[in-house]
Amino acid sequence: MLSPKDFVSDQAAMGRAWSLADSLTYTRWIATGHYENFHVVSFLLPKHLHQDFYNVYAFCRWADDLGDEIGDTAESLRLLHWWREELERMFQGEASHPVFVALLPTVRKHTLPVEPFANLITAFEHDQKVTRYANWDEIFAYCANSANPVGRLVLGLGGYTDANRHELSDATCTALQLANFWQDVSVDLQKNRVYLPQDLLARHGVPIEDVFARRFTPAFAAAMREACGVARELFIKGSALPPLLDPRLALDVTLFSRGGMYILDKIEKQGFDVLTARPHIGKGERIRLLLRTLLSFAMQRAAA
Repeated sequence: MLSPKDFVSDQAAMGRAWSLADSLTYTRWIATGHYENFHVVSFLLPKHLHQDFYNVYAFCRWADDLGDEIGDTAESLRLLHWWREELERMFQGEASHPVFVALLPTVRKHTLPVEPFANLITAFEHDQKVTRYANWDEIFAYCANSANPVGRLVLGLGGYTDANRHELSDATCTALQLANFWQDVSVDLQKNRVYLPQDLLARHGVPIEDVFARRFTPAFAAAMREACGVARELFIKGSALPPLLDPRLALDVTLFSRGGMYILDKIEKQGFDVLTARPHIGKGERIRLLLRTLLSFAMQRAAA
């Protein structure tokens, strides 16, 4: 099996005729082979949706890697353009790449629209061109393409298409994106990216030069405190979503949200210093979060 970066440079893989069975195996490998704070598909999800989640995730992972793992802006933009063309071909009923061969039946079965997929590509193209954000409006506009489409696709897999659930999902996904940004401030600096709004830093008296110098100050701590507060408010708004979902899907959504909140807690516990230490969730902490989530849901069900 090849990662996206290796795949696109391998003529045999690019020219191969992929069967549906082999394509499903490939997307499963992509989805289960990347480490993140939580596995994309857990035992909490209904089993009949596992492969569909693998397929959607593989699309997202490929788009992300084409943007961030190639190492050349022009080549990344070329490959993302090619990925958009492959997406359009799939929605016309044609697919040759294994991700799209696997994804096509999922799209048809759940009547998923093209817009969330296309918006994700737009976000990764945006990352190749924009490295600074003036204010929260610009950050939220970016999240509308980079994060919110994922939640809408998850809802689509669950059979939910209404505006109310979409709004609550958008709040949760934007909150998760912000938590990831604040967790990865030091990582993004290596890519010359700063997602903290420039007016936020200026208001707290934090020169951008201090950020790149990893110079942690009380002013930077104050800016990070405010940034974490914005994410917390969105998590609170999105907390109304799980009760509106199938219990098993609700469990998974809740687990991801609690993981994001836990990252914010860890940032606060280290005094908001994300310049010199990247917070992360260890295996034991993930297990405890899972157990607490299960216990909370069990108690709610018993009370109901």
